[in-house]
Amino acid sequence: MATLGAPLKDGARPGVSPMTFRAPVRDLAFSLRHVAGFERLADAFPEADADTVAAVLEAAGAFASDILAPLNRQGDLVGARLENGVVRTAPGFADAYQQFAQGGWTSLAAPAEHGGQGLPKTLEVAVLEMVQAANMAFGLCPMLSLGAIEALELCGSPEQKAKYLGKLVSGEWTGTMNLTEPQAGSDLAALTTMATPDGDGGWRITGQKIYITWGDHDAADNIVHLVLARTPDAPPGVKGISLFLAPKVLVGDDGKLGPANALRAGSLEHKLGIHGSPTCVMLFEGAKAELVGGLGQGLPNMFVMMNAARLQVGTQGVAIAERAYQQALAFSQDRAQGRSAWTGAYPSRLFDHPDVRRTLVLMKAHIEAARGICLSTAVAADLARAAPDAATRTAAKLREELLTPIAKAWSTDIGVWVASQGVQIHGGMGFIEETGAAQHYRDARIAPIYEGTNGIQAIDLVGRKLMLGEGQAVGDLMDDIRDTIDLLKASDLKSVGLRLEAALDAAASATAWLIERRAKAMPDALAGATAYQTLLGDVVGGWMLAKGALAAAGEADAAWAESKRALARVFAEAVLAQIPGAAAGVMIGAADFEAMTPEVLGA
Repeated sequence: MATLGAPLKDGARPGVSPMTFRAPVRDLAFSLRHVAGFERLADAFPEADADTVAAVLEAAGAFASDILAPLNRQGDLVGARLENGVVRTAPGFADAYQQFAQGGWTSLAAPAEHGGQGLPKTLEVAVLEMVQAANMAFGLCPMLSLGAIEALELCGSPEQKAKYLGKLVSGEWTGTMNLTEPQAGSDLAALTTMATPDGDGGWRITGQKIYITWGDHDAADNIVHLVLARTPDAPPGVKGISLFLAPKVLVGDDGKLGPANALRAGSLEHKLGIHGSPTCVMLFEGAKAELVGGLGQGLPNMFVMMNAARLQVGTQGVAIAERAYQQALAFSQDRAQGRSAWTGAYPSRLFDHPDVRRTLVLMKAHIEAARGICLSTAVAADLARAAPDAATRTAAKLREELLTPIAKAWSTDIGVWVASQGVQIHGGMGFIEETGAAQHYRDARIAPIYEGTNGIQAIDLVGRKLMLGEGQAVGDLMDDIRDTIDLLKASDLKSVGLRLEAALDAAASATAWLIERRAKAMPDALAGATAYQTLLGDVVGGWMLAKGALAAAGEADAAWAESKRALARVFAEAVLAQIPGAAAGVMIGAADFEAMTPEVLGA
């Protein structure tokens, strides 16, 4: 056998699996039905019946697997490029986007009055998971458009909705959000982009924005930029920020495209990953714009888009983990190394080494836990806006807001961890670019950063979300978990129930401590915020797997059902069993950190 890394005569390396992808339609359907509680949407969305959901998932899975996945590697190798002032997407991307738009995939959850299908956002999230898994760089384009649709739907004027929403919903045009500037990243109070009245009831925007995802491209006829900017007499800080709409190509009152607007991509960022996604430095050079919402309301209006994007980025974490896992699983069955302690075979496929298989099972368990969290967040969001009764809408809104930072942060951390384990399973081959395992790791690393870093999600969780409804949101969540624990303890999954119960008790203790420190010493609470976010994510993830394990008893495929139960057991022993001591990590306090000056840390 050739040595690791030595090329064979035909240029192929031993044990390198083809980078195939199969959309996880079955797992998604199971998670929707048995974990996320999709059936609770029946009254609000009667058209989203079982047959419709199955057909949507199957069609989306086929598109993701057959059209988008084959473009993923080429997108990484070639990437987007800026030529003579025009951004060219990676080979095949523009054509694939046209197929995506013509297939109606942007319109799934959009309102019917603007050409949408009016289906639940939850189904949209499930579809976008498959799209992002197949090709994360591509998936960012419709993800941003969906956020723009939501922002305009809630904050736009009737005229803006009439002019822009139909084209965004159809996918003929795409959308972006322009927040970040060189001196203003997470601190948007520092932004300086200026919007001045043009004397005709409109505005002119001047300034520079960076890190603008799909800020320019050749895949659609127009791009609708939503831009945060200041007005001349605005107060300092975030209260002086307003939201504006500036199209790449100006749109007449009749809806027809006119001349180009005074904005352009000044350059493309050279990134660690997602090379197929054109990340632009956008230059606004007196661009014509319209005010969206009221003056000074830019931040809350943009956060409509941001919150939608945070859930979708959490779903990206699930997606890239799924893609990395599938490749690692295939490689483990193709690559032969060493002697198996189980079979005695030599050389043995990697899959038959106990530690490798343990790693794969833990990867799979974390993926299904994160998927359950994201889909449950989406169900809560749908109920919050569409449930027939006010009490359900109120409770669902609390659940959505509490789970959103967990969905975003915990799931994207899992995406990085799973992609890293995928590289590890490939061994030296994982460090070699031609296998593609490294691409998943590089692509995954952005997700904990953008749409609000995971540290900011932790601050949001501890600083705002713990006290939602005077603590009702987190209290109701823990009550629901305890209901599942009672079911587990009364079943043959009692061991899972006991592990989950101990972990939940630790989370409850940490929650009480954080609430107390919030009132007396906020630095202490914030010092434990990230540890708490991980702790609560582990507990909620364990809960999701437990619900799936309980429901699996009714599945006709006995082997598949047992795999769901095994995932819950493994997660309980490998993750939940470690949690009781983790609560102490949350409750360290900030005094020791505060004493660590740069001089001390550098000594």
